[in-house]
Formats: sequence, C-alpha cells, structure tokens
Amino acid sequence: MSTHTIDPTKWVDKYSDYLFNYTIVRVNDREIANDLISETFLAGLKSMENFKGEASERTWLISILKRKIIDHYRKMNSKKGQAEVHINYRDGENDGDWLEEQVADQFDKTAEDDMENTELGMAILDCLEKINAKHAEIFKMKTIDGVDTEVICKEFDITPSNLWVIIHRARTALAACLEQNWF
Repeated sequence: MSTHTIDPTKWVDKYSDYLFNYTIVRVNDREIANDLISETFLAGLKSMENFKGEASERTWLISILKRKIIDHYRKMNSKKGQAEVHINYRDGENDGDWLEEQVADQFDKTAEDDMENTELGMAILDCLEKINAKHAEIFKMKTIDGVDTEVICKEFDITPSNLWVIIHRARTALAACLEQNWF
C-alpha cells in the first residue's frame, strides 16, 4: 500500500529550489544544474508508474537526480584523456588516412601515481583532524559516506542551509590545510 502519492504538477513549485541547491554544490554550474533538474523532472514523468510510494516524492526525485549527476560526470570523464591519432599510410598499392580516437589507459599507473594518491589520502585525513571537529564529521558524513542531508540535519539539529555552509567551511579549511601541508 502506497504511503506517499505523486503529483508532477507541483514538482517545480515544491522541489525545484531544493533540487537546485542540491545540484549546484555538486556541479558548480548554474546552466548544468538547471539542465540536470529538467532531465530529472522528465525522467520522473516517464517513470511515474515505477513510483512505489515507499519514499517521499522529494526523496524519489533526489534519487533520480543523483543518477543524472553521476551520468553527467561519467560523460565528462569519458571524454577526458582522449586524443585523436591521425595516420597517413601507404602500403604498396593502398593509400589512406586513419582517424582514430584513443582513450588513456586507466590501468597505466605508475608507482609514483599510487604513492602520490596514498600521500594525498593521508594528508586529507590529517587535515580533517586539524579542522573544526563538527565540520569534519559533517563533511565526512556527507561527502565521503554519502549520508542523506535530512539524516545529517536531524542528527546535528541543523537546517539544510546550515549544512551547506558547514560543508563549504570544511572544504575551505581543508583546501588551506592541504595547500600548507601537502603541496
């Protein structure tokens, strides 16, 4: 039995601001954020029959939006490291051109890359211990553990706006600490 109902006619009024705030901190581009929210609403309309009512309408839309954000970054990352290779060839009686796209090999890492990643991870953990303890805990819960905003807000008795301010402050403090201690 469904505990929540779905009403797409009210989505923009009820959820667009929340979805925008959720998205903008993840993509840092207003146009992309708006596009992702539009794609979310469209995907929600297309899959309304899949809404089981086990979560609230907003939670359901956020889960769609999360997948849209992940897809956005996957698409961006799939284009990174690509290079065009243009080859003119002549073998006996054949002449021709090749235009080949090559993607960087993700397994082509050096020991130096691994060591640098390990050092960075250790530096981040060290810096998390140096910043405000509450900020560090909230930052870890949200960005590392992926805990839902509502859960964190309830646990710390803060508003979503306050949560994003704390995360921003934690990022700023981490960046300053890393710049001083790692770079």
